[in-house]
Amino acid sequence: MADPLVRSIALAQYRRQQLLVRQATARVQALWQRIDRGDISGSWEQLSPLLVAAVTDAQTQAAGLADSYLDDILAAEGADPAAAGRIVPSAFAGIASDGRPLLSLLYQPVIDWKVRMLAGQSMEDAFRGSLASALRITATQVADAGRGATGAAMAGRRTIQGYVRVVQPPACGRCVILAGKEFGWNKGFQRHPRCDCIHLPTTLIARSQHRGRIGADRFAPTTRPGSGAAGFIDPRAYFNGLSRAEQDRVFGADGARAIRDGADMAQVVNARRGMTTMSAYGRQVLATREATTRRGAFYRLERARTQERTGTRFARDRTDVRRGLPRFELRTPRLMPEEIYRLAESRDEALAMLRRFGYLT
Repeated sequence: MADPLVRSIALAQYRRQQLLVRQATARVQALWQRIDRGDISGSWEQLSPLLVAAVTDAQTQAAGLADSYLDDILAAEGADPAAAGRIVPSAFAGIASDGRPLLSLLYQPVIDWKVRMLAGQSMEDAFRGSLASALRITATQVADAGRGATGAAMAGRRTIQGYVRVVQPPACGRCVILAGKEFGWNKGFQRHPRCDCIHLPTTLIARSQHRGRIGADRFAPTTRPGSGAAGFIDPRAYFNGLSRAEQDRVFGADGARAIRDGADMAQVVNARRGMTTMSAYGRQVLATREATTRRGAFYRLERARTQERTGTRFARDRTDVRRGLPRFELRTPRLMPEEIYRLAESRDEALAMLRRFGYLT
């Protein structure tokens, strides 16, 4: 079974991130209620800087927790705490999980609002639906920023070999079957909207280091508050702790019956979800345009890197252009961390790419 101290550190990290999620959703809800029903798009546009700031601030704080979290894990395991780099929290903020700017994603509930009204819903019913969508987006993006930063921080600590997925109740079937599953340090974190599962970084991987199998949890997901710890690393323990009605609700009546009859839970539940990609480098990759404008951090990093490599001095403003200096043209898409892990052939290469794309200093 996972070391109790290590798991307590992971659960404390979960509670810190959930507090940030609650604070962000409260800010977004208060702002969303100020949208003028008579001018939905216009009033949203006026409020949009505040909405983006609410989510971006929480993303930055969630990402900023990663280094101290891993430092605590390594200290608890008595492992080498040395890190090849420290997280840049702002690099994980201001962008959505699919790579688009937050501004674009946060406008989707407005579209949903109008579509609902066209379908015949009342103004207030459509408003409540759009608010639920905005809150779901907020919670997901804050949690994803924390997970993305934790993944990048793990790459910078060579004693961490991977992570175990810890599932928080209440959970969907797709997450339950991944409870306790071990992943390498460079494997992305599969998740869905509102998913609040977390990494449990480990210095050893049980299947390859003969650490032993992770034992079953001794508490149930329906345990009353305060009577047991939260966070599951055994799918069967989670399933067995549910009432039959909850088993049927989470896994479907037929699926739950099959599991009770001994079917493989992973075969009953399809845990994969697709991700949007773009075409670059002659292949399909997950990338983002965030921070790639002339004032963007990645644009500046690439300009400095190209200038150092080629010795070319690029124009930084209109005065430099009038003096005849060439403008730098960014031709490299900024890869998301998940794509970096997929493409890197070694940890050193992954670290170099994380630095190049602005995720590590």
